[in-house]
Amino acid sequence: MLRFYSFGPGANSLKPMLALYEKELEFEHKLLNPRKFEHHSDWYKAINPRGQVPALEDNGRIITESTVICEYLEDAHPTALKLRPADPYDVAQMRIWTKWVDEYFCWCVSTIGWHRHVSKMVENLSDAEFEEMVARVPIPEQQVKWRRAREGFPQDLLDEEMRKIAFSVRKLDDHLADNEWLAGGVYSLADICNFAIANGMEKGFADLVNAEDTPHLVRWIEQINARPQVQRLFANVPREF
Repeated sequence: MLRFYSFGPGANSLKPMLALYEKELEFEHKLLNPRKFEHHSDWYKAINPRGQVPALEDNGRIITESTVICEYLEDAHPTALKLRPADPYDVAQMRIWTKWVDEYFCWCVSTIGWHRHVSKMVENLSDAEFEEMVARVPIPEQQVKWRRAREGFPQDLLDEEMRKIAFSVRKLDDHLADNEWLAGGVYSLADICNFAIANGMEKGFADLVNAEDTPHLVRWIEQINARPQVQRLFANVPREF
């Protein structure tokens, strides 16, 4: 039996969650509450010592890292629906897109998300409560990020991240102008992993992602949202606000 640990259907949690739904695999879903810092709790760090979501348990074996989980599901649980192209070259192109998400696109969007939203999770904590929370974070770099969220990110960093986001949406829109999907002409993990970050940007970054400036990106986002399993996922899993 598969057991999947995640936050709500967004960002890195959404990647393997959507793969699970698209492949119509049976799994037990354990939703963690980020506002209660459940991912830093001892019980969860026994599953993933890094204290990060998502994580997948498959008959006692733990797989972490969102894109790795997606690839694992495709290898260990093959289904009629294939989420990788058939041609090795196209698979390589798919992985270039997923690598780009993990190393570039996700990071700049994440920083702005931390600035706008995650910071509110700690603004009402006392100094002692905040330090107690940070002490439970196992990754030093994440401790730094929590401190920046509480103290405020430097403006020059926020400006640079917004520049990267603008570059990212332009890169996607330009590619999708000539391609229905990101790699190999088929819906694949390239689309799932990028959609997990891009979905909702029409609201969160409306000045950058809109029907006038990025029509091809908006078409692609709407096309994925119209897929039956995507609609089933969002109907079943509560979104976080």
